[in-house]
Amino acid sequence: MPTYPHKIISKLPDVGTTIFTTMGQLAKTHNAIDLSQGFPNFEPDPELLALVSKAMRAGHNQYAPMGGLTALREVIASKIKSLHQRTYDPEKEITITVGASQAIFTAITAFIGKGDEVIVFKPAYDCYEPAIAVNGGIPVGIQLNKADYKIDWNHFRSKITPKTKMIIINTPHNPSGTILSKEDMLELQKSLANTNIIVISDEVYEHIVFDSHEHESVSRFEDLAARSIICSSFGKTFHVTGWKVGYCVAPAALMHEFRKTHQFNVFCVDHPIQHALATYLQQPQHYLSLNGFYQGKRDYFLNALKGSQFTAIPAQGTYFQLLGFSNVSNEDDITFAKRLIVEHQLASIPISVFNMNGQDHKVLRFCFAKSHDTLERAAEILQRI
Repeated sequence: MPTYPHKIISKLPDVGTTIFTTMGQLAKTHNAIDLSQGFPNFEPDPELLALVSKAMRAGHNQYAPMGGLTALREVIASKIKSLHQRTYDPEKEITITVGASQAIFTAITAFIGKGDEVIVFKPAYDCYEPAIAVNGGIPVGIQLNKADYKIDWNHFRSKITPKTKMIIINTPHNPSGTILSKEDMLELQKSLANTNIIVISDEVYEHIVFDSHEHESVSRFEDLAARSIICSSFGKTFHVTGWKVGYCVAPAALMHEFRKTHQFNVFCVDHPIQHALATYLQQPQHYLSLNGFYQGKRDYFLNALKGSQFTAIPAQGTYFQLLGFSNVSNEDDITFAKRLIVEHQLASIPISVFNMNGQDHKVLRFCFAKSHDTLERAAEILQRI
């Protein structure tokens, strides 16, 4: 086996195997019920699958346009206009991406350079900070409180410096399941007034919000919309995470820079799937019905846990539910999560890996985008502990 003869200087020296890979592999080894990774274990709508097959048979199997299929961008613009009363130009302000992660990485790469500071709210999904670091930026973490994961806006404002180039927000929020309110968005807007700071708004769970709450997209707020790149995911919305298709929207000036990087990163996205989505999105009930669908799963899971030693504040959005285990064990969350797999055959994600300095609040994240049978079996395990 050949050996590379020189010393490798890593651009990401502190990045190892992700917690998702670690827990997923352990779950497979022990044949555990896997509520760790955020993907459904049920099939997508057969109508959507049929539309993809139809597009393939119709010959849409070569490169799509770099910005994405025009018909798909137009229906996305129509959806945003209907839901959030904001108009985006499909030609210049919407781009189809290889999922939201590529959109986020591309947006960071397009704008962040050496020494630029990027504010990230913790716990944070794990793709943000490596993308900042690999581009020479400096992640500036703000730890959310463990009681309700609300943002202290005065503390946030104290973290803004002349080096702050970007803020990353995520609503509905993974992993906490909380959402940013209208008041939160107005605070953010006020905080950024008279600055050149760019916002990346990770809105991949935009159509999964519960208890009659509304998703407050940054596109609803004039000044935020003018400085924001919104990233979303069809994979999360339509139970097809393996397709890796998403989109981003932004004012033309920001999108122009985004596409400079996008075209040399992936250039374009799966062509037949774009045709299928362009047709499927023309029926709004396909995404508007998701709130009720996933709230039913959240409620089923929480009802099945009544009487257990685990504590929960019902998720406001996403398809994740946090469960506190301080009444069950004094172990740190990583140790307890691993023991839950090895001894009880149930996989989850420990939240400390997403916190500042690995703060351990004795909380695990469980994905409830699963069949009721899977959720019932998982709850039975938790009831026995």
